[in-house]
Amino acid sequence: MTMQRRGLLIILSSPSGAGKSTLSRCLLEWDPSLSFSVSATTREPRPGEVDGQDYHFLSQEAFKRDVSQDGMLEHAHVFGNFYGSPRAPVEKAINAGRDVLFDIDWQGAQQIVNSALGQHTLSIFILPPSIAELRRRLVRRGQDTSEVIAKRMQKSWDEISHWGSYDYVLINDELDGTFDDLKTIVTATRLKRLQQPGLVEHVRRLQQEFEEVQ
Repeated sequence: MTMQRRGLLIILSSPSGAGKSTLSRCLLEWDPSLSFSVSATTREPRPGEVDGQDYHFLSQEAFKRDVSQDGMLEHAHVFGNFYGSPRAPVEKAINAGRDVLFDIDWQGAQQIVNSALGQHTLSIFILPPSIAELRRRLVRRGQDTSEVIAKRMQKSWDEISHWGSYDYVLINDELDGTFDDLKTIVTATRLKRLQQPGLVEHVRRLQQEFEEVQ
């Protein structure tokens, strides 16, 4: 018997280069019903970016108003611009039984865990097998200058130091194995009693049937 479940807020965090983005893509391909949380920002759109698809582009006034009205699950001020996760579309999705994936840092993760939807959150931190391997991956992907890589490496330990605040921690030494573990965690958490609101009514019906046959 299949019952309607409540969706999860799945948070993936890691230092840059540990594999978070790749694992996020794997999850979205594994389950097409899972959606990626589209962040809101006050920065100007870059060429080719589409409002509502890449970001929700807001004015500072609109962003601050949403924050004051509890419309953001998490938000931060980065390099002169605001970024945040709008609450309404996430709430709508999980109430319809669809999971929402967040690719955010530990500060954003803590804000979501402490929000009104925190009880439906699954947080997972991805660790690299070593610092040397972390740097090798950053260099290999060829996206950043040596200066940017140095800054990312300096920031990595601060991010890693918050591993203990997550529900699960995976060491991404081999992608396929790590992804198998990730799928297992998501599948099991979907079956938690809290995520299955229909269980109460099902047990009630079982009780009624039991009394009828006595």
